[in-house]
Amino acid sequence: MADLIAITFDNETKAEAARKRVLELQSEYLISLEDAVVVSKDAEGKIKLNQMFNATAAGAASGSFWGLLVGLVFLMPLAGVLVGAASGALAGKLSDFGINDEFMKGVASSLQPNHAALFLLVRKMTTDKVVAGLREFGGSVMRTSLDEGKEKELRAALDEHMASHAQAAPAAAAT
Repeated sequence: MADLIAITFDNETKAEAARKRVLELQSEYLISLEDAVVVSKDAEGKIKLNQMFNATAAGAASGSFWGLLVGLVFLMPLAGVLVGAASGALAGKLSDFGINDEFMKGVASSLQPNHAALFLLVRKMTTDKVVAGLREFGGSVMRTSLDEGKEKELRAALDEHMASHAQAAPAAAAT
């Protein structure tokens, strides 16, 4: 069973950097992801999903290929490509892989304007190493389905980063 983790950040740049780090951890076999999505809320309150995988584009590309092959059989390759791309894009748009888009939009509606959240759907992970990899980005845990021990470890690591930056800010202002 996969676990869901949603971490909020002050801005979209931090959320994207955290996702990049998680993907690096995946290439090191420390975490196995089903999905990683950055959700941001702009100043007007509009919510934007930045998916890891664009199903619409993939569907259009696949549909174009199969449409071309069928079109060649009927001696209408251009029509085949057009019909294939349109039907593939529609199928890709209607399919939803990973984390449900409506769920993410609903959770993200509580974000402050110009803030972002990183949603992770995790199959398995080496918790201590993943938490250490995310510590540098700070943020705060918004939602999680992790067990209580893992959730406390993640919250403590992110809070530690935020506390160290809060202490450093007054010291820098005093100099």
